[in-house]
Amino acid sequence: MYTVITFFAFIGFVAFYSWYKLRKEDLNSKDGYFLGGRSLTGVVIAGSMLLTNISTEHLIGMNGSSYKNGFIIIAWEVTSALALVGAAIYFVPKYLKMGLTTIPQFLEERFDSTTRTLVALFLMISFVVTLLPIVLYTGAINLESIFNVSEVLEVSKDRGLWITVVIVGLIGSIYAIFGGLKAVAVSDTINGYGLLIGGLAIPLIALVSIGDGNPLSGLIKVYNHSPEKFNVIGAKDSVLPFEVLFTGLIINQLYFWCMNQTIIQRALGAKNLVEAQKGLLFTGVLKIVVPIIIILPGVIAFYYYGDSLYENQDMIYPELIKKVLPVGLVGIFAAIVMGAVLSTFNSVLNSAATIFTIDIYKRHLGKHSGDSKLVNIGKLTSTILAVFAILVAPMVANAPDGLYQLLQQLNGIFFIPIASIMLAGFFLRKISATGAKAALVVGLMFYILCTFIFKVNIHFVHIWGIEFLLNLAVMFIVSHFYPANKPFEIKDLQILEMKPWRYAKAMSVFLCVVTVLIYIWLGWIGQAK
Repeated sequence: MYTVITFFAFIGFVAFYSWYKLRKEDLNSKDGYFLGGRSLTGVVIAGSMLLTNISTEHLIGMNGSSYKNGFIIIAWEVTSALALVGAAIYFVPKYLKMGLTTIPQFLEERFDSTTRTLVALFLMISFVVTLLPIVLYTGAINLESIFNVSEVLEVSKDRGLWITVVIVGLIGSIYAIFGGLKAVAVSDTINGYGLLIGGLAIPLIALVSIGDGNPLSGLIKVYNHSPEKFNVIGAKDSVLPFEVLFTGLIINQLYFWCMNQTIIQRALGAKNLVEAQKGLLFTGVLKIVVPIIIILPGVIAFYYYGDSLYENQDMIYPELIKKVLPVGLVGIFAAIVMGAVLSTFNSVLNSAATIFTIDIYKRHLGKHSGDSKLVNIGKLTSTILAVFAILVAPMVANAPDGLYQLLQQLNGIFFIPIASIMLAGFFLRKISATGAKAALVVGLMFYILCTFIFKVNIHFVHIWGIEFLLNLAVMFIVSHFYPANKPFEIKDLQILEMKPWRYAKAMSVFLCVVTVLIYIWLGWIGQAK
């Protein structure tokens, strides 16, 4: 009972604080609803980015994967810092100069309106079919495990998960539909730092227990028990071979942190370039710390459980929470986990609504719509997508390689084609709109055929790299026969102050150096025995 009380008390506090901060905000204007009034600060941007990215697909999925595969999956996290440097120094300053609300807007400026519409549709499908259902389902797994919803309601476990999915989906929808980006960002900030504190507490308490009061002794025991789990250099037949860092992974990271609407929308809502760069680079620092929360607990769980849960790896994190946390803290941590679910869910809903409203509805269906109408369309879009995601969520159960691996495989369908034409748009002046559209279609079909139909015996991240090169070749060939017919130049609309943060370059160098050192250090200790 105490667990339930603390759970609802924390959820209530976040809701009240978000309402209090937003009570005087104008949420009926386009910028107010979709970009938080272009008033977000670095701290809010970083907290919101972290929690938009880190949700239960990480807590459940990555800890489940590290339990089975060890630290080799750290590449998904620490290499993010390098991409965030690129976002802060190169990409976001250009987006802010152009006054973008959505990433597809850039594609219309660079290529044409059809390319913008195609990418907007791709993004809508990717949000609804991949990310939203997996976030909801992994959240339901955690909450069902902690609160034993099925036992309390005296229903089957599957039905208990379904009920939990519906409840989480409804609560998450309320934030996104009625509060817009500012409500999402404010609630994210509290939940984000709550997740950092609570997430760090799980491995710390476990290591203190294992080490009889000394967490360092506990870590040494865990290492001595299974030193191979600390290795970051993945073998060729592993779940994440080391070589993928230099093929498809870097393309994926550049897309996710520099071009992904759900993430970049926070930086687009910054009050100026200084705050955008602070937020992006501080997020890079947090991403280097995050493996302690979403990878180390899985390895600690192997110390406790051995390989007994290999067949059901996505249950390992909830089991660890119940094992190491005092009863009084389980409710609070469950609320933080709920916040992580809500954050990613409502952030994706808000981004999907933004893309549909700005890139599709306003351009094709309601060209003369005012701000109030656009906000209402955004709310309606969020509602429809939320219902669809709730219905699809149970279909992602029982992924053979874990839910996080499934999410990444599905993301590749859309991420790499979009990344290809975005990078070409910035760096290759001769690529035409026809070439970009051809690459989108060819890349998408190539990946689906190789990964899901013929199941080529090549790691899917390597397929990302091959697809990227294929997309470039298609763009060059098609653009040779159908050349670009308009020059492209980024113009400063002078919407925001564009003076850069004075420490941006120093912080960027720091993040790059630390990322390399992490690989050198963990690579050494992982192969020391």
